[in-house]
Amino acid sequence: MQQTLIVFKPDAVQRGLVGEIITRFERVGLKIVATKMLRPDYDHYVEHYEGIGTLKTRKGADIFESQVASMLVGPVIAMVLEGVEAVALVRKLVGDTEPKDAKPGTIRGDFAHMTYTQATVSGRSVANLIHASATADEAEKEIAHWFAKDEIQNYEVTHEHFTQPKAKN
Repeated sequence: MQQTLIVFKPDAVQRGLVGEIITRFERVGLKIVATKMLRPDYDHYVEHYEGIGTLKTRKGADIFESQVASMLVGPVIAMVLEGVEAVALVRKLVGDTEPKDAKPGTIRGDFAHMTYTQATVSGRSVANLIHASATADEAEKEIAHWFAKDEIQNYEVTHEHFTQPKAKN
């Protein structure tokens, strides 16, 4: 089973969408193995967005600083999900990073409508509700950054009967 990190951004928390979004993840068979609400500091986000995600390197200092500033406005909920090809599945459920391009039925397609242009003009970051690890390697690094090993739980859920390898007789 693969694990991935999601972070409910302040806009998701403040709009009261966390429960509905979690339901979507659970309905497809993803298992929550860690979760916590916190208010990370600037340095935590620098490591997350640049140290691991290279946002500043890829998109520039203005976008990086705007993103970090938007994360500092309120608490976030960090969560580790586990399942078959969890990284790709979560990315599919979340939808395109720019909400205007996210398809209906995805989290961003259903609950966000910000564009990069609108964000730039308004001097804000793109309000897109949730961070989701982009790759398995990134997920591993992000999980280690947000959670201690003893915060990750190991337990069985009913649907694992259908996704785990059969026991050999």
